[in-house]
Amino acid sequence: MDKMKLMLVDDEERYLLTTAKLIKKKGIAVVTAQSGAQALDLLKIHDIHVVILDIKMPGMDGFKTLQAIKTLYPPVEVIFLTGHATMDSAIEGLQFGACDYVMKPADIDDIVNKAYEAFEKRRRLDHKIRGLSSGSETNVHRDT
Repeated sequence: MDKMKLMLVDDEERYLLTTAKLIKKKGIAVVTAQSGAQALDLLKIHDIHVVILDIKMPGMDGFKTLQAIKTLYPPVEVIFLTGHATMDSAIEGLQFGACDYVMKPADIDDIVNKAYEAFEKRRRLDHKIRGLSSGSETNVHRDT
C-alpha cells in the first residue's frame, strides 16, 4: 500500500468532476461515484483506502452509505463532506465511524491533507494487524 487510492462520492456532478480533477493534479488516484449505491458497487472492484463522502444525497444518504462501508469494508476510512446546514450531522457521523469531515465548499488542500491523515491511520492499522513494526514504514508517500 504505497500510494493512496481515494473515492469521491457526491451527487452533484459538476462538484464531483471538478474536485476529482483537482485531486488528480495532486498525484492521487481518484474513483468517483454519484450515489451511495454506486460507491458500494465500485468498492467491490477497486482497492480504495479513503472515501470522501457527501452526507446529503438522494436515495442512499451519507449515513446509510457509511454504515454499509463500515460493515462491508471496515478498513476503508471515510471522511464526511458537509455543508453548513449539516454540521451537526457531520459530528454525528464521527460517532458512526467516519474519521473526519470537511466543510463544503472545501479547499482542495484541506481535502487532500485530511485524506492523507486518514490514509496514514489506515496504514498504521494494517501494519498493526500484520504485526509489523511501526518504524519508518508508516511514512506516507506523497506525490505532491
